[in-house]
Amino acid sequence: MRPVRTAFAGALLGTLVLAACGQTAPTAPSTTAPVTSDSAAPASSSSAAAAGFPVTVEAANGKVTLAKRPERIVSLSAAHTETLFAIGAGPQVVAVDDQSNFPQQAPRTDLSGFKPNVEAIAAQKPDLVIVSNDINKVVSELGKLNVPVLLEPAATKLDEAYDEIADLGAATGNKPKADELVTTMKGSLDKLAASAPKDRKLTYYHELDQTPYAATSSTFIGQIYAMFGLVNIADKAPGAAGGYPKLSKEFVAQADPDLIFLADVKCCGQNKDVLAKRPGWKNLKAVKNDQVVALDDDVASRWGPRIVDLAQTIGDAVSKAAGS
Repeated sequence: MRPVRTAFAGALLGTLVLAACGQTAPTAPSTTAPVTSDSAAPASSSSAAAAGFPVTVEAANGKVTLAKRPERIVSLSAAHTETLFAIGAGPQVVAVDDQSNFPQQAPRTDLSGFKPNVEAIAAQKPDLVIVSNDINKVVSELGKLNVPVLLEPAATKLDEAYDEIADLGAATGNKPKADELVTTMKGSLDKLAASAPKDRKLTYYHELDQTPYAATSSTFIGQIYAMFGLVNIADKAPGAAGGYPKLSKEFVAQADPDLIFLADVKCCGQNKDVLAKRPGWKNLKAVKNDQVVALDDDVASRWGPRIVDLAQTIGDAVSKAAGS
């Protein structure tokens, strides 16, 4: 059994960033990941797909056995919704939570992953529910209704993200496409990391919200940055052991990072000009040298297929900074 894992920015943003910005749900224009497949692919009903069942998947809530291929899936996790559509399981999904805003055709509802309502979930008549946390004991409560649930918490490292994609592939009867997706993601990330200039030890600051909360190298997001040889200023901050320290504006100003990555753009309206108005920040190297990078809040907080999009943005910023 895999242990329940600590959520990274996905769960953290749900409580810290949205609250700090006074919003209930970010709205995200779609970006196209090179590994994301067309969700309009027809659902497979072949004997080959049916032959893979029953199947047992080892999730964070233990071994979950599915007697047949699920055709009414409910996803209460934005990251897992993206994965389901990327592996060709989109036609099997009948409802997703209110934070699942990608891909556009996902059947978004007012279901909540942060405050799951068992009756509302059951009303969708699901034959599989996928969650990233067990708030309100949703796993056991749905179990009482004989509804299979996969608990797949936020990944803390890339291998966990790949493992969860494989789990969803097996559980939905889309294992070959899931395996292909993982292979493509690994290849794309390796290529991006290998092509990044590493002759300069560039420092960076990743902002989760304008409090400002940051993420250290021990977090999932921090490991993505480490692929490019970047040095995280948050690693030396008080409270860094928790992975998401609350920094002071003075700490960031003193560290004077070469690059600043903002994951609070859509939710909280942050950009280079706004940063320049913070006390002591207008003379930061990243601000003066136009090395403030606006991330897609959603892409930067999810551990699904669009990890490659995030890595591409980081790689482009590193190449630009190294050449300046």
